[in-house]
Formats: sequence, C-alpha cells, structure tokens
Amino acid sequence: MLRCTRCGRTYPETFRIGCDCGGTLLVERDYYDFSGSLLPYLDIRRYLSFLPIGGNYLPPAIPAITPTASVQIGSVFALFKLDYLQPSGSFKDRGTWVTVAKLMEEGITEVVLDSSGNAALSMALYSPPAGIKAHVFVSYGTLPEKLALLQRLGAVVHFVEGERMAVHERAKEFAEREGLTYVSHWLNPYFIEGTKTAAFEVYEQVGVPDYVLVPTGSGTLFLGLWKGFKELEMMGEIAEPPVFVAVQAAGYESLCNRSPVKNRLADGIAIPRPPRLEEMKRALKETNGLCVSVDETETRRALGWLKGAGFLVEPTSAVVLAAMWKLVETGEIAEGSRVLLPLTGSGLKLTEGI
Repeated sequence: MLRCTRCGRTYPETFRIGCDCGGTLLVERDYYDFSGSLLPYLDIRRYLSFLPIGGNYLPPAIPAITPTASVQIGSVFALFKLDYLQPSGSFKDRGTWVTVAKLMEEGITEVVLDSSGNAALSMALYSPPAGIKAHVFVSYGTLPEKLALLQRLGAVVHFVEGERMAVHERAKEFAEREGLTYVSHWLNPYFIEGTKTAAFEVYEQVGVPDYVLVPTGSGTLFLGLWKGFKELEMMGEIAEPPVFVAVQAAGYESLCNRSPVKNRLADGIAIPRPPRLEEMKRALKETNGLCVSVDETETRRALGWLKGAGFLVEPTSAVVLAAMWKLVETGEIAEGSRVLLPLTGSGLKLTEGI
C-alpha cells in the first residue's frame, strides 16, 4: 500500500504521487526473507520480490547491477558505487524502470516530468520501448549536451525560463491543463522503490558500510538508499543501517544552513525546496546522520581527483568525495571507516559529440 508521510492515510498501490492532504507517499510492505527471495537475474530484476510491480509488464530496457569499487583514500576505505554506468548514464534508471513498469501496468501512455537533465534522459530512454510519450520540462540553462541527447531520443522538450523550482511548477501546470500523468521523481513513490535497490546491491557486494554519503537535492537517491537499508534491518538481515550524510550544493541547501555563494557546478542537486524534506530529516535523525555543504571549489577539486583515478563522472557526483574529505579532516569520520560514495552521473554526457 501507499502511506502518506504527513497524515498516515493509506491508498492502494495505483499510480499516484501525493496524498489528498498534500503530503508525500511511500510504498509500505512487509518483507521477511531477503536472501530467500532473490531471483536468478544479474540486473534489477533480481529484486522483483521487493518491488511493487508485477512480472507481466516490465520495460524492455533494464538497469544494471553496478560495481562497488573499494579504494583506500588516506585512513578510510571509499566504496564507490558506480551508478554512472547505468544505460542512460545515471542512477535515475533505477527509479525510471519501476515507474515505467507501473505506468505499463495501468495503461498510461503519455506523461510529464521536470528535470535538470538526468531524469529526463532516463525517461526518454525507457519510455519509447514501452510505448509511452514523454514531455520533459527543462530550464534554458540545461547543459547543451544533455539537451541534444534528449532530442535525439525523441522526447518532447519544453523549455522554462528560471531555475529548477520554476521548471517544476510549469511542468505541474502543464500536466493539469492537458490532463496528463505527472511523474515527477521528486514526488513519485515508485521512483524511490527503484533507487532502494542500490542498497540491496551494496549489501550483497560489500556488506554494510559505516557511512553513506549521498548527493542530496530532491532526495530520491538519499531516501532510496535509506529505505533499502531500513528494509534489510526490518527483515533481520542487518543489525542497523549505516550513518547517513546528506551532501548538498552550497547556496541550494535545504538541510544545511543556506550558504551565501552558490555552487552552480553541482547542478543536479540545486534544489532548495524539495517536497520530501521532512522525510530526509527523519532519515538523518534515525541514523544519527548529518548534512554537509560543498562549494564549487571543493567540487572541482574532487572532480579532478575522480577523473585522475579513472572515474569519469559529472560534477554532481564529486560532491560526496569532497564531503568525505571534510568529515575525515574534522574527525567526524573515524580512521578505518568504510564509506559508501555513490557516483551518480556519467561525465560522458558532458563531452562534445557524445
């Protein structure tokens, strides 16, 4: 069932993105056996028993199980989750796949979403093979490389003047006016069901890390990883979740104190008013977590290190490494700790001609 995070009201597992009270929704199910419920696939279908979709309507394109690479950096062990290796080049494929499967189940063939680029690219890749037409709303400031790829994938692109929050509002208005299904990953509970599979993969690959540092704007990956580890705890598979750290772009913080100077390099998390803010606060409280803000200089330095180490990622991915360096320096991450760092988006999309 779907449960409202504000008033507690429940709904059947049909496609909806909000409660009548205006609250956000999460899928709530009871799971009892992790290892015994895994399926013999080497992709996201391995976790079908833990997803709110049937097996009769599955998108033809399928997200991968991505590697987790362990690298010792100074006194800690960084566990890089290489989700930039997904088919569209970002972790968004996990949430998109579950979303598209749900849309297929319900016979929905035309949708609207807003994005800074990666969510739109993911939907543009997964929706055509499923017979779904996607209207994507982006700002005029979206990177040209991403726009070119969007258009080549056949998405109907709508441009909006202003920053990310303005794009969000125009997409909602268009969906309501045209009577189309709005599938914003900010609000969509099925998207988070997809991103939680990253936690299952990490657990199977390397066990439970001590810390999880996540690029956090709208919170879809942050909450997905939290939900995945919480479900493992509820099944008795692990003793407790890791400590969660929300890493935010300076000038766009929602969980940290707002900085006066903006980090425009980490455009994927430039979301100052996320709808799921209270849920993220809850996740931080439950895991004794914290928020770290990263500026543009710190992001650029971390991005350079990652590229030099062979991780070709976009700038938003780099904020987690910058945050880890800061927390190690202050002693908030202890020596010998194992720190999960999701690398969320590919740098290949930023290269001319790709």
